[in-house]
Amino acid sequence: MRILFACTTGIVFLIASVIPAMGQEKVDARALFESKCSICHKTDRATSQKKTPGEWQATVTRMKDVRKAPVNDKEAAIITKYLSANYSKEPKK
Repeated sequence: MRILFACTTGIVFLIASVIPAMGQEKVDARALFESKCSICHKTDRATSQKKTPGEWQATVTRMKDVRKAPVNDKEAAIITKYLSANYSKEPKK
């Protein structure tokens, strides 16, 4: 009986740890930013700037939609989040 309980408990924990990860890839945001944005310009062009999250959103959207950067919507969101988290300035009040 104890063995059955231990095995069942182990299986439940295994399944519980796998289910949240199913269908979700872990993306290295910095690597994505560097690989996609460096196609058109040096990455320090972006990293030397400080922008609000809204300004980063506008910049990434412009690069994707107007400049035709080779990124999809999901990648653009990841890049925007990365830039906002690492190269952000406080919004003007």
